[in-house]
Amino acid sequence: MRSMVHPDTVTGNEDESGAATVWTACAIAALLVLLGALWTLGTVLVARQRAAGAADLSALAAAGHASEGEARACAHASVLAERMATHVSDCRLHGWDALVTVQLDVRGPVGLKGTLTARARAGPVEHVSVPVESHSGR
Repeated sequence: MRSMVHPDTVTGNEDESGAATVWTACAIAALLVLLGALWTLGTVLVARQRAAGAADLSALAAAGHASEGEARACAHASVLAERMATHVSDCRLHGWDALVTVQLDVRGPVGLKGTLTARARAGPVEHVSVPVESHSGR
């Protein structure tokens, strides 16, 4: 006689069929989400530093040409910002100080995009007298 096993009868570890596959797929999906978040964060941090550097250098360029007037000083700032793949959204002179605002468009993974703004100020340093302390050892 033939021995037949009823299909509803559970033998061994068959009650967990496919569970490891589901757990593995969930773990891989979670790691991909974490990787995407870290990639986006890294992209934003690098872009933030680029925008800050462009704002600093643009402000220095404008301050270096402040004696030529606001229009020419800001033109120098704009040229420098464009060379750094950013654009000047605001530039003005306040006395000899150049106040520059730079914007950078950021595109992240999965079509995320935004605009970073950085501000900088550059100009002559006022003379500040600092008392010098004597350290004669006594």
